[in-house]
Amino acid sequence: MKKIMMKAMLATALLAGSISGQVGSAHATAAKPTAAPIMRDNLSKYGLVKDVELPVTVTSGGLSYTLEKIMIFDSKSKDAQALAKQYGYDLDGAQYFVWTKITVENKGGNVVQRNIKDLSNKWRLNFGDLNMGEASAAMPGKLDDSVNNKNALWTWVLNPGEKLSTYQGFRYTGKFNYFVIWLDNKSNSTTKYIVNEKR
Repeated sequence: MKKIMMKAMLATALLAGSISGQVGSAHATAAKPTAAPIMRDNLSKYGLVKDVELPVTVTSGGLSYTLEKIMIFDSKSKDAQALAKQYGYDLDGAQYFVWTKITVENKGGNVVQRNIKDLSNKWRLNFGDLNMGEASAAMPGKLDDSVNNKNALWTWVLNPGEKLSTYQGFRYTGKFNYFVIWLDNKSNSTTKYIVNEKR
């Protein structure tokens, strides 16, 4: 009985040693795991080669706009339809639905807003089609009475020093020739090209 127990203990010790040796050698030779890169856009799918990497920040009249991510979907795709259903977007026959993640910050001394008191769009996305190059902000019908919504933006108000991170949807029909952000605030206008021209 003692011999059987000794053999069993020896076999267990050898197996454990073999496993720990394998783990040790694998750990010694394997490279440290690296974090998967964050997918911030799918612009290359539409032939747009970035001149600058996201995130990109544009500032005008004390308003700071940072484009964190942008994904362009065919409006009939599952992704576009899922977002439209979730937030109540009317894609209105548009060819594409553009989904963005943004951060806006009021670094000025006055309130900045986009609502019934001020209907002007403070930022615009343009892809360069000659006739219809500008993407139009889409209203999330299920959240149209919400202010500063962090899931799907429509109306918003930023007091001095206030910051908001959120998502915003756009409709677009046209070609993709370049990609530029226009920021307008307090009679100041700034543009930032993400893609200068299609290559």
